[in-house]
Amino acid sequence: QVQLEESGGGSAQAGGSLRLSCVASGDTDNRYAMNWFRQAPGKEREFVATINGLGDSTDYADSVKGRFTISRDNGKNALYLEMNDLKPEDTGVYYCAVAATYFIATRAATMNYWGKGTLVTVSS
Repeated sequence: QVQLEESGGGSAQAGGSLRLSCVASGDTDNRYAMNWFRQAPGKEREFVATINGLGDSTDYADSVKGRFTISRDNGKNALYLEMNDLKPEDTGVYYCAVAATYFIATRAATMNYWGKGTLVTVSS
């Protein structure tokens, strides 16, 4: 089992920045891809960003490309999401997830483990 704990959520003004962190513990294996998903109020959970185990391949949802950056530090079992130029539509609960594959993955169904989430609120 792997436990994931997100942090760094909070409130920001439109145009501002936040940095999310996720630390993995337990039976970790840094070869697996890791992801960020988010869920806005009243909406389904959606893919945000993914990074492979080596950290040299990433992919993003079109809505965040050019504004968000995903990264990882395998030595610290940590995953990060740098969010810049935030928009009100970025509001939601952000979840860290470990994929069932070493390669980038965008579907929630391919995730093995999930964190409990951290809330991001962006006001206009």
